[in-house]
Amino acid sequence: MQFTAQEIGFLLNGTVEGNPLATVKQLAKIEEANPGSLSFLANPKYEPYLYTTNASVVIINNDLVLSGPVKATLIRVENAYSAFSVLLERYNTIKLDKKGIEEPNFIHPTARIGENAYIGAFCYIGPDVKIGNNCKIYPHTFIADNVFIADNVTLFPGVVIYFDCVIGNNVIIHSGTIIGSDGFGFAPQADGTYNKISQIGNVVIEDNVEIGSNATIDRATMGSTIIRKGVKLDNLVQVAHNVEIGSNTVIAAQSGISGSTKIGENVVMGGQAGIAGHLTIAKGTQFQAQTGLGRSIKEEGTKWGGSPATLFQPHMRSQVVLNRLPELEKRIDELEKIILELRKEKVD
Repeated sequence: MQFTAQEIGFLLNGTVEGNPLATVKQLAKIEEANPGSLSFLANPKYEPYLYTTNASVVIINNDLVLSGPVKATLIRVENAYSAFSVLLERYNTIKLDKKGIEEPNFIHPTARIGENAYIGAFCYIGPDVKIGNNCKIYPHTFIADNVFIADNVTLFPGVVIYFDCVIGNNVIIHSGTIIGSDGFGFAPQADGTYNKISQIGNVVIEDNVEIGSNATIDRATMGSTIIRKGVKLDNLVQVAHNVEIGSNTVIAAQSGISGSTKIGENVVMGGQAGIAGHLTIAKGTQFQAQTGLGRSIKEEGTKWGGSPATLFQPHMRSQVVLNRLPELEKRIDELEKIILELRKEKVD
């Protein structure tokens, strides 16, 4: 894919300075760019690279005043960072624009696939599956019986969707993620063994959700595990059975949510946070990385940290005190020695 500076300037509503026919075929950092690369400059501390870069075209802000000659063709825009993000999105769309059904794969005769689909090689699509329009199912993906997938969904290689699950519009699921595996349900017996409790529910993922690689969302024991619209889950996130995650919540890598917990809208969880089961988390709650929560949170918009979790500000004050413990211990030892000496003098 090749584009000229003139074409890019038109797309970004920018002004071209230099050769309008300069061509680019890749995107690169300004300090690492080679001829044929398109880069951008938004952070002033990277400005020295503008005068030495090998990039063919560089996007800069309208108000940047040059302090030396530049070899690259420049495209001036209102906001270079935002403009470059537009190009990244366009580049990614073109890069991932696949259509058609590759062979070999297995598509059950009762499965229905919408228009403009891409089905990669070695996919399995089971009985009564319904896949909407403009979906991309990459190689080695498994979709079990009676799964419903809406429009504009992307399943990257190795995704597994168990039976009866529902995937909404504009959902992206990255490689290795498993949707609808059994919840962790076992009944203890008198002899110390455990009997498995059948998990007969499903997982419902609403519109505009993105799920990272190697995440796991367990099916409900009964009913549904629900991921509401706009949720973003990082890699290696575990969501247990019958959990409900509110809309526009974001959860960073290696976090885990135990069964039947209800998380409100716009919650933010840092990496390796853990939430116990059967809790309710209020809208707008924020968790520092490695927070361990064992009780419900009712007040909206609060911040938490530590394990067991406490409000963020008291938690940070406690950390300051903990860092001073060696010093405080030394002072206590010294005070104890003084008290002992005073008592000894009094006895004498």
